[in-house]
Amino acid sequence: MLLPTPLLRQKINAHKNIFGHALILAGSPRMLGASALCGLSAMRAGAGLVTLGVPKSLNLTLQRKISSVLMTLPLPETLQHTFSARAWADLKKDIQTFSAVAIGPGITCNARTQMFVSAVVANCPQPLVIDADALNTLAFANLDILLNSKAPKILTPHAGEFRRLLHKKEIPDENDLKNRCRMAKDFAKRYRCVLVFKGHRTVVADVSGACYINTTGNSGMATAGSGDVLTGILTAFLAQGISPFEAAKWGVYLHGRAGDLAAKAMGKSSLIASDIIDSLPKAIKISGKKSL
Repeated sequence: MLLPTPLLRQKINAHKNIFGHALILAGSPRMLGASALCGLSAMRAGAGLVTLGVPKSLNLTLQRKISSVLMTLPLPETLQHTFSARAWADLKKDIQTFSAVAIGPGITCNARTQMFVSAVVANCPQPLVIDADALNTLAFANLDILLNSKAPKILTPHAGEFRRLLHKKEIPDENDLKNRCRMAKDFAKRYRCVLVFKGHRTVVADVSGACYINTTGNSGMATAGSGDVLTGILTAFLAQGISPFEAAKWGVYLHGRAGDLAAKAMGKSSLIASDIIDSLPKAIKISGKKSL
């Protein structure tokens, strides 16, 4: 299959609403960078509109930090300036405004914030990307919460997060590719989701048993914020109406391809997450006739 149609921008009468409105719920006092990286990567990945949901006292700080092409949505917060459990009551009034939602990067594991995460996962009607601290919340909760809503979901654990989700201190043969595929397919089937098992040769699996093994990317991408960039890409693809499995496959491929371009330009040792975003337009452009 070639690059998904929305990314080719072939309609001459296109307007921003055709390409979806992504909502990204991310950030806390020490990790506003996660929100900024997610948002900008979502715009570079083609979303027509991107809104960053943020604890309300951090809104002005975030606005100074982010690109002018991004919008913000202040939400109720805890005393620690993280998302409050009350944030869902505010958010659900307007949730239909958005085409896809991401939750997790930099939000912390505050107990009240975990209540917010659980409410979003259980009730969000829109396609959902679950990453970072939202995955850690699921590890504390009953994973059956993933089955509470029929909305499509993409989970993006690295090895440590996957172990926590499975409540295992270690996984035998964790780096064996066949075993990684088997575990990813088992999890995706059980919890009716798409699983992106991140790492060297990231594995993408879905409920049908389909499995894609990514071949792009390099060790320079082992840097703070790289996963936040991927979350933004995946959310943008879902917002554009790309199916979850195709969004995940192309997301990890283009994320890695952009990382390879950045490493060639910057060197692996000096590569930072924003370099991946800067290289994403070229990665998409040169992949226009690519088939996965």
